[in-house]
Amino acid sequence: MNIILVTGAHGLLGRNLLPALRDSFKGEILAPSRSELDLMDADKVKSYLEKKNPDMIIHLAARVGGIQANIDAPVEFLIENQKININLIHSAYESGVPALLNLGTSCMYPRDRSSLSETDLLTGPLEPTNEGYALAKIAAARLCQYISARRHYTYRTIIPCNLYGPYDHFEESKSHLVPAVIKKLDDAKRAGVSEVTIWGDGKARREFMYIGDLVDFILFALPKIDTLPDLLNVGLGYDYSINEYYEAAAKVVGFEGKFTHDLKRPAGMPKKLLDISRLKALGWQAKTDLQAGLEKTYQYYLT
Repeated sequence: MNIILVTGAHGLLGRNLLPALRDSFKGEILAPSRSELDLMDADKVKSYLEKKNPDMIIHLAARVGGIQANIDAPVEFLIENQKININLIHSAYESGVPALLNLGTSCMYPRDRSSLSETDLLTGPLEPTNEGYALAKIAAARLCQYISARRHYTYRTIIPCNLYGPYDHFEESKSHLVPAVIKKLDDAKRAGVSEVTIWGDGKARREFMYIGDLVDFILFALPKIDTLPDLLNVGLGYDYSINEYYEAAAKVVGFEGKFTHDLKRPAGMPKKLLDISRLKALGWQAKTDLQAGLEKTYQYYLT
């Protein structure tokens, strides 16, 4: 393997992955900006791949956002992500790229399961608040499966749990739970506010993994990508309630006020916990606990 292309290299995972990838991979790493590679333009994508001829693609690019962003723009989340994924994966197939690692999302799974196994895909209704994004990701994973079965290419999809860490989005319109909580509590502390509101009753449970752990897994997986299953959950195997995330973040930030709940606000799926049986069989596990991950993320936020 001489050339790896990373799409979405300037997002949360990409910016954390690139330094580690450059340390471990001795070949050429392509990390084009949007102006260099517009994934919304199929012709430009195919032309780029034929010119650069990568041996592997790590596909991270996506339009992303939190609950409110998905509620406000379901059309854009479906169409833009569908175009990005089809243009990139289909062009890779047509250009003869032999290996591709595609990034999925846990919201691809049905909303009514207590544990999310790879075999649960397309077996139940999706969470309405991010259905458009989920549908685009499901289509991308299926496309990778079809291509691998048809031409015996190694196109695999990893499905991480929710992620957080340095380079995350902290602005309200784009942020997910952990960065949103960090910003909200830090703002409250600085403003001397004694009360912070949590959306919903705070009992919904979420599995958030520190971004450095997913980077570690990708470096672990790349040399053995041909042995990976076509779908693979990558997570912790345990979760916390929304209330517990607020409590843990409050200790890190130094917020000493109290919490109230706005029951009129959406809380999303009641539980999203990945079944990591396949992951355990590969011999990998996450190393960063919640306290350490929150501290690293808060220090990044402060800078």
